[in-house]
Amino acid sequence: MTTSDLFHLSAIDALARFRSKDLSPVELLDALIERIEAHEPTINAVCDRRYDEARREAEASASRYAGNGNAARPLEGLPVAAKEEQPMAGRVNSFGSLIYAHNVATESHPVIERIQDAGGIVHIRTTTPEFSCAGFTHSRIWGVTRNPWNTDYTPGGSSGGSGAALAAGYAPLATGSDIGGSIRIPASFCGVVGFKAPFGRVPAMPPFNLDQYCHDGVMARTVADCALLTNAITGRHPHDIASLPDPPQLPLGADSISGMRIALCMRLGDFPLEPEIEANTRRSAAALQAAGATVVEVELPWTMEAIYAAAQAHFGTIFGPSVGAELADNANLLTTYARAFAQNLLSSKLGFVEGLTLEGQIYRPLGELLNEFDALICPTMGSRGFPVGEDYVSTTCTVNDVPLANYILGAFTLPFNIASRCPVISVPSGVADNAVPTGVQIVGRTYDDVTTFRIAHALEAATGGFAHPVM
Repeated sequence: MTTSDLFHLSAIDALARFRSKDLSPVELLDALIERIEAHEPTINAVCDRRYDEARREAEASASRYAGNGNAARPLEGLPVAAKEEQPMAGRVNSFGSLIYAHNVATESHPVIERIQDAGGIVHIRTTTPEFSCAGFTHSRIWGVTRNPWNTDYTPGGSSGGSGAALAAGYAPLATGSDIGGSIRIPASFCGVVGFKAPFGRVPAMPPFNLDQYCHDGVMARTVADCALLTNAITGRHPHDIASLPDPPQLPLGADSISGMRIALCMRLGDFPLEPEIEANTRRSAAALQAAGATVVEVELPWTMEAIYAAAQAHFGTIFGPSVGAELADNANLLTTYARAFAQNLLSSKLGFVEGLTLEGQIYRPLGELLNEFDALICPTMGSRGFPVGEDYVSTTCTVNDVPLANYILGAFTLPFNIASRCPVISVPSGVADNAVPTGVQIVGRTYDDVTTFRIAHALEAATGGFAHPVM
């Protein structure tokens, strides 16, 4: 592998080469910086560069591998692209908004803290939509982020900068967060892996650490890399009362799934689905069947209307008001979609208790299925992609010629934020004819992260996983 090809390297392989002294963390970092600067004028996934600090950290990691001082740590020397929403002490934390363009964080998010404690190097921080409230990534402060596979389309959101950075070869690892699909949507559109860990598994910061829909997590180009980073950041944290102790160690390699029973649900009730995505999902199911699992097609009695109503009730009590607080004094600085988001949620038809009741009704049939099956698989997205720059405030989104009440229903992700204790990983399933990748979600039983990753490893091994876009 030449220096110019190092951006293809997985985190697991990079660690092996660091240990064998075949590659230096400084060499890898410099190759990635060269890649970023070559393609960033087009992709626009980076909002903050830490090149000088990262080089010093890479030199320190190289010294550890050389045996000078302390032993190498689990992520020693690995570059990580971090979502800007997760604050980093001493650096601007704008939340993608002009309102907070000069806001400097005084403390680091637990995810950032743990990455650095494990030897990971945050060399770039990545773009988001304003307040991470959209399934696409553009803002007034940073402009438009584009999908490396097809720059006429968004990489998704709200962790779109992280998804684009991975696909473009800017980093082997990235962080994200997911309150309605914000890890899994860009994972699918960018052809990478994204994990929504169960609520409480990854520590977070107030107030959203107490929001059961909200999950900080990881993205990578391989299932093993996703497991590696997840293992480094999970577990109880003294500042997060919801954080759980004793997380399971996720497997870094494939294991047999022979004898597992997996449910295949194509439409999650009445969610519309593009034919290409259905075909790619069915091929994924067939690959799992060939790997030894029993795959049974099932249906769920869900409706988009019920899912959307439950989500509106929930967001209307926490997320909506957090954005809505800016409406009175800073409406002129907000994006059109952020204003519409807040106004829509503040007028939810259901109250909080009614929403909770509906959430229970939604989970019940899923829970019954997962009592019978080891996991459920379904598409990550119904849509083949969202055109870049569109905010869907006045434009209707359609999937397979079906108009949606809200564009976010073009994603199959929201039900599993309602079912927040279920681990969900999105794995590549193919590419649509518009060159935008597609993904499949693997939904595990409550807190059964390990089984979810075993199936993900098997699927990746059978289908080949991530394929690099032509850039």
